[in-house]
Amino acid sequence: MKNTILHMKDITKSFSGVQALKNASLELKAGEVHALMGENGAGKSTLMKILTGIYKKDSGTINYLGKEVEFNGPAESEEAGISIVHQELNLLKDLTVAQNLFLGKENSKGIFIDDKKLIREAKKVFDILNIYIDPSKLMDELTVGQQQMVEIAKVVLTDSKIIVFDEPTAALTDSEINELFKVIDDLRNKGIGIVYISHRMDEIKRITDRVTVMRDGEYIGTIDTKNSTKDQIIKMMVGRVIFEDPKEKSNVSEDAEVILEAKNLNRDNIVKDVSFTLKKGEILGFSGLMGAGRTEVARLIFGADKLDSGEIFIDGKKVSINSPYDAVKHGIGYLSEDRKRFGLIVDKSVEENISVPSMDKFSKGIFINENKISKISEQQVKSLNIKTPSIKQLIKKLSGGNQQKVVIAKWLTRDCDIFIFDEPTRGIDVGAKSEIYDLMEEIIKAGKSIIMISSELTEILRMSDRIIVMCEGEITANLEIQNATQEVIMDKATRGIGR
Repeated sequence: MKNTILHMKDITKSFSGVQALKNASLELKAGEVHALMGENGAGKSTLMKILTGIYKKDSGTINYLGKEVEFNGPAESEEAGISIVHQELNLLKDLTVAQNLFLGKENSKGIFIDDKKLIREAKKVFDILNIYIDPSKLMDELTVGQQQMVEIAKVVLTDSKIIVFDEPTAALTDSEINELFKVIDDLRNKGIGIVYISHRMDEIKRITDRVTVMRDGEYIGTIDTKNSTKDQIIKMMVGRVIFEDPKEKSNVSEDAEVILEAKNLNRDNIVKDVSFTLKKGEILGFSGLMGAGRTEVARLIFGADKLDSGEIFIDGKKVSINSPYDAVKHGIGYLSEDRKRFGLIVDKSVEENISVPSMDKFSKGIFINENKISKISEQQVKSLNIKTPSIKQLIKKLSGGNQQKVVIAKWLTRDCDIFIFDEPTRGIDVGAKSEIYDLMEEIIKAGKSIIMISSELTEILRMSDRIIVMCEGEITANLEIQNATQEVIMDKATRGIGR
């Protein structure tokens, strides 16, 4: 039996009278990978911030390595052997990879840092972890996934007894995830305790030993991963059963009108002769591996990138879309995969974000009808069940699921006919996912149409009426939902073009 190295018991915490945690508990053993799960707002991050001394608990006990402790900040907890790989990257982008990796532990020649030695040492670390990154590159030159792997390498370098991984795979490719899991297995074999926070059920089953579930700031229970089912964990998280069965048949009639047609779209060597149709009331799923060209097709349709050649027709008429402004004018709304960068103004309020694409509806000359903006924003918040104290709340203070709902609200306010959903549920929990799915179905019932890009095959199979599969910039399959399976999709998504 492994030894318990951490026991957080009956932890309670309130902020300005609002209770964030109530009798929350977590037990971690040496050499264990322990999943901490729950919807956004369940209290997972708050519990970990109390563990590392960022927040002070109101009551409860923390027993670490046989002693009751309470740390006065992250530096103190890290010194004691507790480290966190944060979801939000904590790297200096103007420094090199090697400089970031050994920040505060640099080898120096007098007053000068020995960069060559740092690079050699960084290569050794990356070789051990099977990470293929040039240590001499500036951090800003790396992809988000590569930056995440550097963040992970930094923590692995520490002499930690406990490592907390907070959504570590959100920005990683499949191959990077496989390498991360090898690293985690190695850490487990060394007796290090791992707290693994993730919304991805397949990862939980694959990498963890036990699962602790939280809901609304409270401890719900702990179960052995191998003896649990996905449905059981989800029910513990949300307090209800959520069905994720594949759609059995299309809800779109064969004679439904074509609302959008793309003909022979080309851009550089990324999108190659792509043609497809979208029918009224249809959810058209786009599947494929990272780099297949799905997002690039969406950006061409939305005018975010310029076509080299090809034609776009809306309601049977050829249209010229040279910018997102043109796309919006033609009734197209785009929910980007990076909602914080392209979908929202995070330092603005809920109502400001909802109203941005529709300002022409709210203004007359130089005058803006603030009352009308507030009224419609309140209606959207209520209709979409956006959890926010008020429409004046800043977007950055909402959970990921509620941020995504605000993006949907702004395009509903614009009254778009065609919605492009690019990774609509990335980084949000199963409860919020279910609500986004319900919203998509409501959009379809209102006579709108959706192009949905997703890397989750369960999501593609659950929501799509028809599925386009892409590989290396080309369409390799156009599948009716009743003929689609994960195996068929993966075969079409991975086969070499022309093979």
